[in-house]
Amino acid sequence: MNLGKFSFNSELNDLKKFENLDRTEKQIVFYSENQNSMFIFKSLIEELINQDITICYVTSSKDDPNLKSSNEKIKTFCIGEGIMRTKFFLNLKADILIMTMPDLGTSYIKRSKVYPVHYVYMFHAMVSTHLVYKKNAFDNYDSILCVGKYQIDEIINAEKIYNLKPKSLVRCGYSHLDNLIKKYRKQNEEIQLKNNQSQILLAPSWGENGLFETIIEGVINILLTSGNKIVLRPHPMSLKLSKKKIQSIEKKFLANNNFRLEIDYLNFDSFSSSDIMISDWSGAALEFAFAFEKPILYIDVPKKIRNPDFQDNSEIPIEISIRDKIGKIILPSNIHQIPIEIENLRKKSSEMKKVIRILRNEKIFNVGNSEKSASKYVSELLNDIKNG
Repeated sequence: MNLGKFSFNSELNDLKKFENLDRTEKQIVFYSENQNSMFIFKSLIEELINQDITICYVTSSKDDPNLKSSNEKIKTFCIGEGIMRTKFFLNLKADILIMTMPDLGTSYIKRSKVYPVHYVYMFHAMVSTHLVYKKNAFDNYDSILCVGKYQIDEIINAEKIYNLKPKSLVRCGYSHLDNLIKKYRKQNEEIQLKNNQSQILLAPSWGENGLFETIIEGVINILLTSGNKIVLRPHPMSLKLSKKKIQSIEKKFLANNNFRLEIDYLNFDSFSSSDIMISDWSGAALEFAFAFEKPILYIDVPKKIRNPDFQDNSEIPIEISIRDKIGKIILPSNIHQIPIEIENLRKKSSEMKKVIRILRNEKIFNVGNSEKSASKYVSELLNDIKNG
């Protein structure tokens, strides 16, 4: 069997099925770029279908678990990453499209040429909007479900600076944070009561100057030599782009019983079972701190900057402003001090737990129930479109 032809035909058939739906059946459409989007959408989709709203779920991943959904309120389609996806976007006829993919209209993903679709963006990280995203990443969206006030301030500033059309900025929150808190709260409390946890989670970002691509093996060596149990959780992009590096790390360290390589990025058990995270500029650091109220040891490699003009915006990115409040920062040249800094963070864990909890509630909207705000906005938006 020609698997490429089979895949093409399957994607074509799904696109045709979607396009042949009655308009009333595709009023709200979710587009999932990959499995990362799935757990961001999960709570909002559940909230909408609980309101008896039917949604369409279109994915580019043939392994997306939602494709196996038996819920009659969720119509699923797989369109791949090639020509069918291009056609899907260009010819889309839907009232609302919800995505986690930035750069709409500035790359290969375009707004519909045939219908006035309302495009809604959901964040897949709690990071700022103007440092790790491209300059025009959100310009072509109509509404943005914002994680916290800092994102609203950043976007409003950008609209003023670059004379952009104002967007609807929704005080939403971060569904993935809520899900982590709900799923792991009891388990996390039980682990903390034992007070003997000594596992370190290494969760770097990706990029040529990042922790993973530069000194990660030296950090692993230091941690293992000092008797720590380690879980290395590479960024999904590192798994995709740095396969030789992954193989080198496996060869050097997998025989050590205190080392584990985690490549299932949909499983967050290691977040709960670790007491400290070591990271660089990863958005996962905020998830770890805010969901589990545990500190971060930051290794200060060069910033991950995708917008060289980020300083046009007077707002300080949260990745920069919050680091010394939820953990400790050390220079790459001082990684030999990691065991000492880890011990210091452990001693201060109770104190830092209180600080992190206060910061989380200050910075993030609707902690614990962001899906309520998101679903309320989407359902009201749909009613406005219908009546407009």
